[in-house]
Formats: sequence, C-alpha cells, structure tokens
Amino acid sequence: MSKDTNTDHLRAELKSLTDTLEEVLSSSGDKSKEEMSKLRSKAERALKDSRKSLGETGDALAKQTRVAAERTDEYVRENPWASVGIGAAIGVVLGVLLARR
Repeated sequence: MSKDTNTDHLRAELKSLTDTLEEVLSSSGDKSKEEMSKLRSKAERALKDSRKSLGETGDALAKQTRVAAERTDEYVRENPWASVGIGAAIGVVLGVLLARR
C-alpha cells in the first residue's frame, strides 16, 4: 500500500467511526433499548475495525520509515562527501530562512 492509499483508508475509517458515534450520541434518547443495543454493537464494531486499521497503517508507515532510513544510510555510506555537501546546503538555506524572521 502506498502512503496516499494508507492515508485515504485511514480517513475513511475515521469518518465511518465518527459517523457511527454521532448517530449513537444524537439518537440515544429517541431509541428503544433494542435499537440502542444494535447501535452500540455497530459502534463497537466500528471502533474495533478502526483500531485494527490504525495498527495496520502504523505498521506499514513504520516499515516505510525503516526502508527510507536504510536507503539513506546506504547512500551516506557510499557518498559521504556528497552527503556533507547536501547537509551544508540545507543548513545554509535554513539559516537564511530563520535569519529573515
């Protein structure tokens, strides 16, 4: 899964959970015990699914971060002087930007 796919999936899961919880909260006084029990079950399922998705998304992001760190480490080891130059350039740019404030 790509980062954008993970983000979109996470947004959809959180929207679904929010919609379910809003439905439970807004209609708690208008529903019978049986209907409230159904809504509660629906909310619990949505929460469980969201927790699972969050865990999977977190695992995927952690894996992507590890891969990026490994690639960066390899690049720095293979090109130390280029890395020093890039770091210095970034430092100069940040210094100029921060000095303007």
